[in-house]
Amino acid sequence: MAYDELTVAELKDLLRERELPVSGRKSELVARLTDAEEAPSEVEHDEAPPEKTPDIIDEEGNDFEEDDNDHYEDEGDFEEWEEFHTSRQKPVLDDATRAALDMRAAQSKKQPTFRRQEWFRYRRLSKTGYRKPKGKDSKMRQNRKYRAPMARVGYGKVAAARGLHPSGFKEVLVHNSNELDGLNPELQAVRIGAGVGNRKRSRIHDRADDLGLRILNRRPIVRKGDMQ
Repeated sequence: MAYDELTVAELKDLLRERELPVSGRKSELVARLTDAEEAPSEVEHDEAPPEKTPDIIDEEGNDFEEDDNDHYEDEGDFEEWEEFHTSRQKPVLDDATRAALDMRAAQSKKQPTFRRQEWFRYRRLSKTGYRKPKGKDSKMRQNRKYRAPMARVGYGKVAAARGLHPSGFKEVLVHNSNELDGLNPELQAVRIGAGVGNRKRSRIHDRADDLGLRILNRRPIVRKGDMQ
């Protein structure tokens, strides 16, 4: 089995099934799986004889055996798929953190949309974010009826899930590949700074793949010249 083509998350799943340690880099995980596969098995099971294909009866009542090669005479060779779906790295969370994330999601559904004062009157205000009303005669500040709700302390979410990504990762902002060292791929995820160019971004992508880190804002990069 080609373990080099699998992601770090898939390699760790295979190691957990074999009850092997999941720590280390991708090269160490591949070597650990290869050694476990080459080890001789203690118990060898005899292979069961292949089952005979049952006879097929046609409409006239005649029995004949189906030939497997009859269906593939005119179809030609099969084309292999060039692209396969690879699952993204997922966090390893405890039950308390998962419950906090579910509670935060339920609280977000009940939270109203906070809009800026007079957002319905001026189009430019509807495109901006929320601003606290400060006018002396502001009806929104006075909590009059049929006015948009104001953001208050009571709308805060559960503290245990504060600052976490919806997937459960803790985001870490990076600007170069050296900042990836020391991060925990099971709890932390990477968000690349907006001002990082494609050259540094491609290095961060390669380094994160080697360490098994998930990039939250990954984007395709056309590598040309010395970037390949």
